[in-house]
Amino acid sequence: MQSQALAQDVLPRIRDWVFENQRYGLIDLHPRGWDEPAGNGGFLFNGGRVYLDMGHMEYCTPECASVRDVVRYDRAGDLLLLEAVRALRLEKQVSFIRNNVDHYTGATFGCHENYSLDRTSPLDERSANSLLAFLALRVLFTGAGRVGSGRPKTFRDEPVEAEERVAFQLSQRADFIVNDCFEWVQHNRSILNLRDEPLADRRRFRRLHLIHGDTNVLPAALFLKIGATRLVVDLLELGEMPEVAISDAAAAFRQLSRASTAPWRVTLASGRTTDALALLGMYQHRARQLFQGRDQETDAVLALWDEVLTGLATDTDSLVGIVDWVTKRFLLSEFCAREGVSWNDPWLASQDLEYHQIDSSRSLGLALARTEGFWNPTGVEKAKREAPQDSRANARSRLMREIQVKACPYSVDWAEVAVPNGKRALLPNPFQA
Repeated sequence: MQSQALAQDVLPRIRDWVFENQRYGLIDLHPRGWDEPAGNGGFLFNGGRVYLDMGHMEYCTPECASVRDVVRYDRAGDLLLLEAVRALRLEKQVSFIRNNVDHYTGATFGCHENYSLDRTSPLDERSANSLLAFLALRVLFTGAGRVGSGRPKTFRDEPVEAEERVAFQLSQRADFIVNDCFEWVQHNRSILNLRDEPLADRRRFRRLHLIHGDTNVLPAALFLKIGATRLVVDLLELGEMPEVAISDAAAAFRQLSRASTAPWRVTLASGRTTDALALLGMYQHRARQLFQGRDQETDAVLALWDEVLTGLATDTDSLVGIVDWVTKRFLLSEFCAREGVSWNDPWLASQDLEYHQIDSSRSLGLALARTEGFWNPTGVEKAKREAPQDSRANARSRLMREIQVKACPYSVDWAEVAVPNGKRALLPNPFQA
């Protein structure tokens, strides 16, 4: 209760510092919905958004046309919150932690990924099954690692099934994902959120909204998660998905999470079992066939994807600093050996949290992170104030700067900016700068 009261006091202060005197953005002057009153949050000059949602702070990156920008603006959000904490002299009272589960209450917090698809993309049963299979299988390189496990429940608060309790698993979110697809996911969480809300021109775009993934600490892990998923989305748009269908994607996701060593086996829709790494290799191979050489970033994603699949198959410790769950397991194994404690010791849950600190001077994960090629300190600092140049976030940011100078009433949203003289700027295309 004390921590909840502290959050209710501190989070509004941090939000208000961000928007005080339009320091980093423009606060909402109008309600955005029944749960978002005026002043609850606002858009940032970097094109992103900060707001309070059901008692926690949310930071949204701007629309990004490159994977490296996603990684850069993701870290810029961390640094923005750290700056606020330090400016308000709250370092000894609060910390921001990039994790997805509360070890003490059993609550979970989502990490949202959004990808824009062409609405004409072929989404037949074959391609949908293949997409769900990939999204379940990718936990082998996207998982952030978790000490302990729980039991997944439906929205009726009923256990899904009796699943093995383990001391460590790959994913923080897996225990809470009970469906492949669902529209309203607050209490019945799924891999795919089917709500058709593109935040863009509905005639042209569909939004692929994912809520099952972990919040990554290591920049290489985030780069690969977003990069590999983007390539699979590209395959989907071209109708070139590998023909892969597993019997129950949500169950396979939870099953893989509980297997922290190879072999990782899954059951196909045909009833046959096979190696999950081999299936992931099919997606990587198809992406390499079609996309290698199109640009430097794609080649970097493909190379890292290959390195990680090889490491998972032959030497997982080679992925320390690259894959979060591997890095966390390595650190906590060393800790257990040094302190003479077991994986069931409550001390481990505390160390688990410390892995996710956003302050690099405190974070166990960032101490081992491979950052070269992902985080340029100057670029990340710049991303706190400036939007990407190759997405509509740039146009929104420029309009917001004009509003800032004129000091007039306004309304800012993802696809529209309006001022009281009747002028409205429509931003229907996320990739039009």
